[in-house]
Amino acid sequence: MLNVAILAHEKIAMFELACAIEIFALPREYKTWYQTDVVCFDRAPISATGGIKITAKPIRSLYRYDTLVIPSWTTNSKHVRLDMAEKINEFAEQGKRIICFCSGAFLLAQLGLLQHRKATTHWRYGEQFKERFPKVNFVNDVLYTHDQNISCSAGSAAALDLGIDIIRKDFGHTIANQVARRLVISPHRSGGQTQYVETPVVKNSGSFSATLDWTIENISEAISVAEMAQQACMSRRTFDRHFKKALGTSPKAWLNQQRINLAKQILEVETLSIEQLASRVGYDNGITLRFNFNKYVGVAPSQYQAQFKTN
Repeated sequence: MLNVAILAHEKIAMFELACAIEIFALPREYKTWYQTDVVCFDRAPISATGGIKITAKPIRSLYRYDTLVIPSWTTNSKHVRLDMAEKINEFAEQGKRIICFCSGAFLLAQLGLLQHRKATTHWRYGEQFKERFPKVNFVNDVLYTHDQNISCSAGSAAALDLGIDIIRKDFGHTIANQVARRLVISPHRSGGQTQYVETPVVKNSGSFSATLDWTIENISEAISVAEMAQQACMSRRTFDRHFKKALGTSPKAWLNQQRINLAKQILEVETLSIEQLASRVGYDNGITLRFNFNKYVGVAPSQYQAQFKTN
C-alpha cells in the first residue's frame, strides 16, 4: 500500500483539494491502491474557499506516509508554521515523494525545497514565482514537472494530468488509462499551458494606442510592421525601438500574437480550412499560420480546435 497524506490548511483551494481526493482518496477496486488521509497541522475545522468548513485529520508528524500532496498554498504570504515546515523538510530529506498542485509550489519554494530544481505553477503566477524564487528552475508552458522526488502541476485541471501520470508511474498504463476514462479526461493531454493563457491587447502607452487600434481593426489584411510604423508617423527603426520600450515586446511578435489570438477565437466557433483561416487572420498561407500557431500556442490549430471548439 502507498500511504498518502493530502495537506489541508486555512483557505485551501477547494478545486485542487477535490482533485487530490479524486485521484488519491477515492476507493478503487484494484488490489493495491493508495491509502489516503486528508491531514492538517491546524486545529480543525479548516476554512476552504467559498467558506466551506473541512474537518481534516490533525497530525504532528508525517512519518507514516510515503507521499505528501500539497493541493495549494497562498501566493502572497511568506509565513509558514514552524512545526509544519520542519516536518515537510524532514519528509523531503528522507527522499519521500512530494506532489504539489498549482500554487502549492509556493510552499515548497518558500521552504527551499525547489532550489535548482525544475518546477511550474499556474501561468497567472509565473512571473511572481520567478521573481520571488530566482533559484528555482521554473519551466514555462508545461502541464507538470518531475524532478527527483518532487512533482509540480500547473493550475487547476492540470492537477488531474499530473495525478494520472503519478498513477501511470505507480500502477502502469492500463490502470492509468482506466482511471482517466472514469474521470472523462484524456490520459495525456498534448501541449502545455500556452493554449490556455489569456493574452489581451496591450495598450499601456498613449503614443501607440491609435496604431494598435488601427492594426486590430485591419488584422485580416496582410499588415506589415513597416505599415504600422507609417501609421504611427515614425521611421521603422524608431518605431521598433519605442514599441519595444513601451510594450515590452517587438512589433512583429505583438502582431503575430494578435493574429494567433484571432485564429484561436475563430477555431472555437467555426470550421475552416487552414488556408481560409490564414486568410481571415492576415497570413499569406497556411504554412505560416501553422508555424506561428505552434510557436505561440504550443499545439497545431487542429489540436486546439479539437479541445476548444463549441458544438
